[in-house]
Amino acid sequence: MGGLIIAGDRSSAGKTTVTMALLSALRQRSVTVQAFKVGPDYIDPMFHRAITGRPAYNLDPVMTSESYVQQCFQRHAGTATYAIVEGVMGLFDGAGGTDWASTAHIARLLGCPVLLVVDCARLSRSLAAIVHGYQTLDPEVQLVGVVLNRVGSDRHLAMLQAAIAPLQIPVLGVLRRDDAVALPDRHLGLVPTDELSDLPQRFQHLAALGQRCFDWPALERVLQASGNNVPVSAKATDAFPSAEVSRAAIPPLAHSARTIRPLKIGIARDLAFNFYYEDNLAYLNRLGAELVPFSPQVDAALPTDLSGLLLGGGFPEMFAEALAQNTAMRRAIAQALAAGLPTYAECGGLMYLCKSLVDLDGRSWPMVGTIPATTTMTGQLTLGYRQVTALQNSAVATVGQRYWGHEFHRSAIAPTPTAPLSALSSYPLLHEPASSTGTDGWGRATLHAAYVHVHWGGQPALAEKFVATCDRYRNQPSSPSPPR
Repeated sequence: MGGLIIAGDRSSAGKTTVTMALLSALRQRSVTVQAFKVGPDYIDPMFHRAITGRPAYNLDPVMTSESYVQQCFQRHAGTATYAIVEGVMGLFDGAGGTDWASTAHIARLLGCPVLLVVDCARLSRSLAAIVHGYQTLDPEVQLVGVVLNRVGSDRHLAMLQAAIAPLQIPVLGVLRRDDAVALPDRHLGLVPTDELSDLPQRFQHLAALGQRCFDWPALERVLQASGNNVPVSAKATDAFPSAEVSRAAIPPLAHSARTIRPLKIGIARDLAFNFYYEDNLAYLNRLGAELVPFSPQVDAALPTDLSGLLLGGGFPEMFAEALAQNTAMRRAIAQALAAGLPTYAECGGLMYLCKSLVDLDGRSWPMVGTIPATTTMTGQLTLGYRQVTALQNSAVATVGQRYWGHEFHRSAIAPTPTAPLSALSSYPLLHEPASSTGTDGWGRATLHAAYVHVHWGGQPALAEKFVATCDRYRNQPSSPSPPR
């Protein structure tokens, strides 16, 4: 198994295009490849998975830990011929302007070499200064080559090659300016894979690009030489190392496998809701949950015999009309939550549970209505890691509990002025960030709905409490089935 990290000299340097071209070309060569993404991004891993046919995993030491990153990489990369890791922002750009969680940080943790993508659209001789700086800033980061992106002409390429020739660093790829490889995007990044009807054609184009733009003999030598450089101490088989210890604290799970009714958790999966970390879903499975997909957009009813509900992030604002028109599903979810069905909702899921959603065009659409608040799309981006403190007990958190998550949205939520006080008191605010006085969501004993996305690799107790809450709901004497 060999591993290679694709880094950029800055954001939008072309990391994603280069990564997808490389993955597509390797798959065309019938090579088994495992993809990873540095940071909290959901959409890039969707493209990785669509190309490779394998789930892609996030490597994020802020929301998890350094050891978890190593264990996750080792666990999944070991099942493929090659592992390709797409970086985040510029090579040395980490959380809060530090090195932590940067692509360079991940490269050191994994012992993997780095292929640097440089946007050359407005460069000639200055390329040498940029590459020299990236070569020498951190001796522990092994820069094995560069990819020259957005090269304008043969003359432009010759100038770039002459500029970096004294550095004796291999040019492992050259990508010309090509609008055909550009992927459509929107206010939160790329348009997800499920919305692109021409995805196979795009991947074919990327595979052809990858076959012709890379120096394959040199690149394959790099991949083969990289080997398995993860420290021996990190080679754990359990990507959730604390799981067995923490599970002992929740007795109901000890009997889950012996109950007759399976522990089914409905998971919203359609064009509006599709932001999920693969490790999170796998961990729910390992805790005994069976995930049952459904579509809030088109299904008329929830799946039967549910013990819990999972409403992930996504783009409900882009499909607000369809969500609003599906009154049967909105009513079914509202009734199920009123009956106590344990529910975990993140960002888009939180927005869906509110009374209404005002879309990008200023139109207001009715949503589920469980939370007495209105979501309004704004032009302001809320982005960054958050250390949050639970203000009360919820379906997943315990009052006073602190953990790390990530926010990424262009919307704001405000309580509905006409909401009765009893409704507001039934759903107290959640998640006060440790660094501010703001709040993030609503919750109660069987509900947790917040803007913050969480990777349970860093806080498995959250997932375990959620499954335990679902387990108690399933095993209560008069546990009702969600309304249909």
